[in-house]
Order: sequence, then structure tokens, then C-alpha cells
Amino acid sequence: MRRNYWMKQIRQENLIYLAVWGLLFMTPTLSMYIRTLNDADFPFDWTEVFVVWREFALYLLLFLIHNFLLAPLLVHGHKRMAYFTLVIAVLATFTVYQCTSRPQERGHRDHRPPVEQKDRPVPPFDEHGPHGQHRPNMPPPIVGERDILSIVVLILMFGANLGIKGYFRSRDDHKQLAALEKQNLEQQLEYLRYQINPHFFMNTLNNIHALVDIDPAKAQETILELSKMMRFVLYEGDKRGVSLTKEMEFIRTYIKLMQLRYTEKVRITLDLPQETPDRQLPPLILITFIENAFKHGVSYQRESFIEVKMKVVDDRLQFTCRNSKADVPNQEKGGVGLANVRKRLNLLFEHQYSLQIDDTPDVYSVELVIPLGRSLVG
Repeated sequence: MRRNYWMKQIRQENLIYLAVWGLLFMTPTLSMYIRTLNDADFPFDWTEVFVVWREFALYLLLFLIHNFLLAPLLVHGHKRMAYFTLVIAVLATFTVYQCTSRPQERGHRDHRPPVEQKDRPVPPFDEHGPHGQHRPNMPPPIVGERDILSIVVLILMFGANLGIKGYFRSRDDHKQLAALEKQNLEQQLEYLRYQINPHFFMNTLNNIHALVDIDPAKAQETILELSKMMRFVLYEGDKRGVSLTKEMEFIRTYIKLMQLRYTEKVRITLDLPQETPDRQLPPLILITFIENAFKHGVSYQRESFIEVKMKVVDDRLQFTCRNSKADVPNQEKGGVGLANVRKRLNLLFEHQYSLQIDDTPDVYSVELVIPLGRSLVG
């Protein structure tokens, strides 16, 4: 998979180079063709085209050397010293070649017979001769304007090559980073699920243990309800999303199980919509709030209440859980459930959810709003 992506990226990069160089080599042919259209007496001369192509061929050769040998040292190998040393060597070699291979400028000698220059003004001395031409006895400059322009063009060509390679390398790095973040997200979610399941079953088994001595018949009924819940956790709990209908059925079963344990002094209200849309949400993300309500909101000395309400508005689930607070707070240590829910919400929805917790002396309330279905991350 990785190799296929790398080969695709190389093909895209080479297509860019092929298009640019193809257009560049077509330019003299098109220019010659346009000149023949504008001037009927001007013939199409392939010799001039070949002369230009010969110049382009030198730049193409240097580009290939830079693209396949030099640029990878900097872009992929991060060998700055080796890259700049070799580039300077290439530029120096190119400069020497340009200076030694250009046509030598010859002085324009005047072979006309001398004329009387008695009354002519003598032009001021100029090392380049009249009109800026080189004097016949003066050597041409080592580096001319044409040579400087050629070096600048070569440097710009190398810079453009580096820019294109850097762009593809940066895009590749961003995709790798996104893949690593996605993998890390999945690992974190998997870790949090493994923490939630033991925590949930620990509380449920404690409930069954308490019922065995008090009411064996209710304990048997509780075991049946627990088997339904275990089936949901085993087959649905490891999925990224479950249907809203299944999640609500799981909550109904859990609350039914808890009602077997408490007397009428604990008023339990469950308000779920009769019809649910075909949407999904992360499994076992609401049960933690309901668990906490039973764990911290039931008092054996006075009447208590637990209210759970859910409704769907514009593809967003609005979940509310309110409970009274016990006279003696539950001193059970741990509290990994609520912390894990917060982590899962942050990982799954980022800033697309809202969680408000209101903790007063008498009532503890939770209001959670999460997107459903396609709004899940990943």
C-alpha cells in the first residue's frame, strides 16, 4: 500500500516535469511557425530550432542531474552540506563551460583606406572602443551578460525543482501524520473501551451479589437481564457506532435491572422517544452517567429520584440525566468512568458536542448533546 502511494506520487511529479519541458521545447517551433505566418518571405528554418534545442538540452541534462542526484540529498536525506557543495560545483562547471564555449568576439577592423582626419575631432578614450565595442587589442571579458543570465536561469531552475519536490514531500508528511493520528485515535478508543467494560460489569455483579441473599428469584431475573447486556457489550461494544435503537434498548434493560434492587422510595423515570431515527452513536457512552446516578443518587434514608430523558432534534441527541444526592456520599474510589467518557467525547467529536454538569447540594444533573450518524469522526 505504501509503495503504491509512493509510486503514484513519483508519477505525478514526473508528469509536471514532462509537461513543463515539453512546453519549453515546443516554444521555438511555435515561434518559428508564427513568424512564417506573419511574413510570407520568411522560411521555416529548422536549423535555428535545433540551435535553440541544443541550448535547452544542456539545461535539461543539468536538471536531470539535479532532480535525481542532488535534490534528494536535501529533500529526503537532509544533507545540506553535501547538496550545496555539489550544486556550487555544478554551477562552477557550467560557468566555465559557458565562458570557454561561446563564440569569440572579434574586433571590427576598418579596411577602408585612411582618410584625412586633420579636422576630425578625436573621440575620447574608451577601453571598449567607439560605441562600446571591444577594441581589437583588448581581450573579451571573462564573464559576460549572457553567462550571468544563464547562471541565474539555472539557479532558478534548481529552486523550482526543489520547490516541487518539497511540496510533494510535505504532502506525503501530512498524509503520514494524519494516518498516525487516526491509528493513535483508534488505539486510544480501544483502550478506553477495555477500561469501560470491566468497570461496568464490576458494578453490575455487585448488584447481583447483593440480590442473591435478599431475593433469589430477583437475582435469577437479574442474571437474565445481565446476559442481554453482556450480549450487547460483546457484540456491539467494540464497534465504532451502534444504532440508536439498540443503545436505548440497552439502557432500558440496565434500568430494569437496577429497579429490581430498589424499593419504591427510589423514583426512577425513563423518558425515551417512541420512534427513533436510523442514526448511530458510540456504544456505551451514555451508560456511565446513568451508573453514576444510581451509585451517588440513591439514599436509603429518604426518598430519592433518578430521571433519564433522551430526544433527537436535527440529528443531534439530547441526553439529560438528573438524580438526587445521597446523604452520605459514596466513597468508592476509582471514578474512571466519567473521565473515560470525557476522553471518548473529545476523541470522537472534538468540538462538536456539549457537556454541561450541574452539581448542587441536592441535585446532580448532566446535559449532553452529541451529533448522530455521519458526524462521527473517522
